[in-house]
Order: sequence, then structure tokens, then C-alpha cells
Amino acid sequence: MTEGGSTPPAPGAAPDDGSDAAAEVRRGTGYGFLAYGIWGLFPLYFAALAPAGAFEILAHRILWTLAVCSLVLLVRRDLRWVRDLLARPRLAAGITVAGLLIAANWTIYVLAVLTDRTYEAALGYFLNPIVTVALGVLVLRERLRPLQWVAVGIGALASVWLAVAGGVVPWIPLALAFSFGLYGLTKKRVGASLTAMRSLAAETAALSPVAVVVLLVLAAQGATTFTTGGPVHAALLVLAGVVTAVPLLLFAAAARRIPLVTVGLIQFVTPVLQLVVGVTLLGEHVSGRLWIGFGIVWVALLVLSYDSVTAARRHRRARRTVAPEVPEPTR
Repeated sequence: MTEGGSTPPAPGAAPDDGSDAAAEVRRGTGYGFLAYGIWGLFPLYFAALAPAGAFEILAHRILWTLAVCSLVLLVRRDLRWVRDLLARPRLAAGITVAGLLIAANWTIYVLAVLTDRTYEAALGYFLNPIVTVALGVLVLRERLRPLQWVAVGIGALASVWLAVAGGVVPWIPLALAFSFGLYGLTKKRVGASLTAMRSLAAETAALSPVAVVVLLVLAAQGATTFTTGGPVHAALLVLAGVVTAVPLLLFAAAARRIPLVTVGLIQFVTPVLQLVVGVTLLGEHVSGRLWIGFGIVWVALLVLSYDSVTAARRHRRARRTVAPEVPEPTR
């Protein structure tokens, strides 16, 4: 079996006519929509965890995610990498920083849901691609195409509008966008030396001592709900590990099968669903000023998406143009 799970053709078999590749793309697209769809429905799950607070939910999410990842890695007998990780302090430090950033992102997101501000969380994930592009320029010194500069400028305009029209700095959207953007930047700096499952296991392992302390403090204060909220509530908290790990695995399976541009376009499923869930199912009110802010961000995303698609097409045409001719076999 290959890494993607497909069986290589037997020697002498007829050449692939492209149907297998097309099937893989369809499968990968389905995995992508499923992963981002699950993330988009997260507000319903976290709202169901009330009256647990954001820090208790975070602690349980860390510990049960670590348990799920450890179980999967044990079943796969995939633990040799742990020794290599511990022998590389710089990589371990990078994984720890990544863990802290994703923990901050999780906490702010849960806090937004629990305080009836899911729409602000959705705005944060709409802003995330623009922030990621901006971080690439500021930190990695990447060069942007003209339309990417336009998208970043429109995104900055949206942030200014939200701050001025709302009278306060939109800290939840900005904190979510920057924490996740910095998380991605840290992962890029660390390198793709760990698979998604290994990375998540390492990040949650680094955070687990903090999670244990949080739960002990909450228990000492009588503020924990795990043992007082009933069996259904406890089961929902335990389920946090599966809820966290499953969409990540689906995303990893999708990323192996479909182009990055497609992944980038599918990702907008998550904030759209979050916005719909917040407004229609959780009964949150979005002001007219905020809708204008959303509209400005959506214009930026349309520009960014158009640029990504056209750049990918140009790249494919260029590759076909420079592809060397295959000489005819001698008879």
C-alpha cells in the first residue's frame, strides 16, 4: 500500500487512464469538505458544554486529544519519533510554542462561543488567510503579487472599519486570526518533520502539565463541572479528543490528494457555517455595521481567491510548456 492508501499497479498491468487520479481528487475534496464542515459546526458542540468555562473546556480538550492521539500512535506502533524529537531541543521548543499558540486560539474561540459572539469568531477565520499572507511578507520576507497586496489592503481597511464603527478594537477576530496565523508560521519554521497526528500529540503533550494544573485549581475552587454536570456532560467533555482529532485527520487526508488552492478555497466553509450557526441556531444578533465589515472582508477574500486560482492555472500552463518531450523508444 502507498502512503495515500492506494495499491500500486501490478507489473505489466495496463497504464492508468487517469480515473484513479480523478477518484483520489474527488475523495480528497470530500474529506476536505467534511473536515471544514465539522470545524464549522464546532459552535454547537461548545455551546452544549455549558456551564463549563473556557479554561475547563481547554484543559479537557488538551488531555483527551492527547489520549486519542496516543491511542492511535500506539495502535500504529508509531512512537520511535518521540526519541528523535526529545533529542532535538530546537524542534521540541518550536512544537511547544506552536502548542501555546493553538491553545490560545482554542481558548479565545470557546470564549467567543460561550459569550454569544460566534459571529466574531467567524470573522476571525475569514480574516485568517489575509493575516497569513501579511505575516509571510513581514516575517518571511515573501514577495506578493499585485492582487495579493490589494487583498491585504482591503483586509486592513476592514479591520479599521470594524474598530471605528464598533467603537472598540475587534480583539476576538484579530486575536483568532493572528494566533492561528502565527501557529501556521511556527509550524512552517519548525518544518514538516512531523505528521499531523504526531504534531498534535506532541503539542498536547507539551500542554498537558498546564491542563492538569488548570483542572486541579478548578477542582479546589469547586468550579469544575466534569463530576457535577451529569454523565452526558462528562461524556461530551471526553468527546473533545475525538472532536479535535477527527477533522484534523480528514484535513491531512484531503491535503495529500488535492491542490493547495482547492484546500484554500474549501476553508471558507468553516467561517460561513460558523456565521450561519451563530445567527440562525444560537440566536446571535449581528449589527448592520458588522455586516458591512463582513462585506469588506469578503471582497478581500474574493480578490485573494481569484489571484490564487489564476496563479495556479499559470503555473500549470508553464509546467506543460517546459515539460521535456519524451523520446520515442527505439525499435
